[in-house]
Amino acid sequence: MHFQRIEQRILWLTPVLGAAAGVIVAVRYGWRWGLGLFVGALLAWLNFRWLQDALDGLQLLSTAQEGAPKPRVPLGTWVRFAGRYVLIAVAIYVNFKIFKVPILSMLVGLCALGAATLAASVYEILHPLD
Repeated sequence: MHFQRIEQRILWLTPVLGAAAGVIVAVRYGWRWGLGLFVGALLAWLNFRWLQDALDGLQLLSTAQEGAPKPRVPLGTWVRFAGRYVLIAVAIYVNFKIFKVPILSMLVGLCALGAATLAASVYEILHPLD
């Protein structure tokens, strides 16, 4: 399906853009800033993966339970929805406290998902049938 190709492009672009930006920032501002950017990009990638899995699960459940009087959502789906924010918060805290990685660099790294989405969108505009 067409949207799956776009999702796959976003999935590989997120860590690639994060790594590239991390190297550039590490050279300019130091390795901790570069590491923070890359860690943030990896967290953004993981966030996208878990959100994708949870939404795919909800889609399957909605079609399987169509017409049911009280549809049920498994606990694992809720854990993936909420757990991704907990994981991001814990990872940022641990990297800040233990490795002294600046919080701002990790927060900027989280923006790699947005940059990857923008890049994938521009690619789709320029190559609509690829």
